[in-house]
Amino acid sequence: MDTRKSSLKYELLLLVMSIIWGSTFVAQQIGMAKGVGPMTYNGLRFALGCLSLLPVILWRKKYVAPTEETSKLPVLGSLFAGLFLFGAASFQQIGLQYTTSANSGFITGFYILFVPLLGLFLGQKISKSVWAAIPVCLFGFYLLSVTADFKISKGDVLTLVCAVLWACQILVIDRVASQGDSLQIACLQFALCAVLSVLSGLFFEHCTLAQVKAASGAIAYGGFMSVGIAFTLQVICQKRCPPAPAAIIMSLEAVFAAIAGYLVLNQELTRRAILGCVLIFVGVVMAQVLPLLQRDEGGDRK
Repeated sequence: MDTRKSSLKYELLLLVMSIIWGSTFVAQQIGMAKGVGPMTYNGLRFALGCLSLLPVILWRKKYVAPTEETSKLPVLGSLFAGLFLFGAASFQQIGLQYTTSANSGFITGFYILFVPLLGLFLGQKISKSVWAAIPVCLFGFYLLSVTADFKISKGDVLTLVCAVLWACQILVIDRVASQGDSLQIACLQFALCAVLSVLSGLFFEHCTLAQVKAASGAIAYGGFMSVGIAFTLQVICQKRCPPAPAAIIMSLEAVFAAIAGYLVLNQELTRRAILGCVLIFVGVVMAQVLPLLQRDEGGDRK
């Protein structure tokens, strides 16, 4: 009973994380609506996220006995992950100028499929559930993004590229996570993403201090809540709750993005788009959960 209560607690925290991440799509659009360019917004957002992790890292170094894991930091791997993070966040943020929070949330979720597909180049095998999920998600994408005259919005295409880059970032993190402390790795990649984004904003955008001040609430939400708090919750909770329910709860991020877009920005979805969202969600859950359930069943038979 105690184990189940503990697991439920962390599952609820994962749900909070998904709500934060989903609602951040709206904060990203609000920030740009105030005149802040996408690169500037990302630069400030990830800088705040990086700063929010520093007190946790410093507190742990002072009061928690170091382990072999927490005493190491794979600098090169973390920076490489930061490059992909910068690319993914940039394409997503720019894409949000031309699409809705719901579309961005659901299409970003395609990274779940791109991770195993790109893993083929690293010699990894793809489960049958992923192959089954691909046509479901593709048909959902067609209903969500492709118009009657077979045109795809610029924002949805950019977001699809973002999903590929998120998958690359995840594969890099998968390689380096076991080589050092996850919080320090995250902090370093956030820092690199912030620097590259700010430099891009200085070169390609023209944001005034007044515009940044007007968007400060949205920037703070995206930095402290999405990058800082939600990421920390993910690190803590995924180690302490079963993978199958964790995967489903984390997939709800796209659903919360659609709800937040409707409630805050009055972004409505057509019936066709809603069906597309449902199919994408089903496909993403299939790709994540079915292999875990099959693994559990295999363990029971033994």
